[in-house]
Amino acid sequence: MPRSTFIIPDWPAVPWIKAYATTRYAGGVSLAPYDSLNLAAHTGDMPAVVSTNREFVKRQLFIPSEPAWLAQPHGGKVIDPGTDSERAADGASTRMPKTVCVVMTADCLPVLLCDRAGTQVAALHGGWRGLASGIIDAGLERMPCKPVRILAWLGPAISARHYEVDGLVREGVLARSPSCRKAFEASRAGHWFFDLYKAARTLLSRGGVEAEAVYGGEFCTYAEPEHFFSYRRDGVTGRMASLIWIEGHSDSNAA
Repeated sequence: MPRSTFIIPDWPAVPWIKAYATTRYAGGVSLAPYDSLNLAAHTGDMPAVVSTNREFVKRQLFIPSEPAWLAQPHGGKVIDPGTDSERAADGASTRMPKTVCVVMTADCLPVLLCDRAGTQVAALHGGWRGLASGIIDAGLERMPCKPVRILAWLGPAISARHYEVDGLVREGVLARSPSCRKAFEASRAGHWFFDLYKAARTLLSRGGVEAEAVYGGEFCTYAEPEHFFSYRRDGVTGRMASLIWIEGHSDSNAA
């Protein structure tokens, strides 16, 4: 993957569903350690620089409105940015055209959803706390169709071999989602490698999404510093964004 590109999900969404994930070196102006396309205002980067980076993304991707930047408190709340003023949430979902849902990540898992008819979209922030808090279930509940009509894309996240967690994390996830047990692999005493991608696929399947309708999941933010920010690798770092919106409806695509 060239380091100057955005990621376009490879999934069979209808043409009026627009979805992208940013990388760290796609024309941003942030200096180290946020170099260069940091889109987060909460990491210590200069606010004016973050604003410049966000404007760059909006121009490059022809984004139709200001994305609904969320506070992301690592929970299970999903809001509709078209109707809710609340931004303390870890997911956004809407059926309003040109309303942009977005989550920011730097190891946590971004999950994008749409229905096959292209009438609803969602962006979810899937860190371990969010997964344990039911963020995927909350996102699926927002969709207006049966789960078998949903498409999902798993964006850049840390891979299992670089994501070792302790027993408290494992217990926190399994307390809510015991079906995720196979997403943990023992590493050393009291520690496990946690596969966020496998956990998300398990939770989507539990929610009724067909396995063949889940795409992505081939990235590793930790192992690819030339492409991605990673909080676990670098500590102080920037954030990527995963965005999705409905470009518009016509009489022929409003089914």
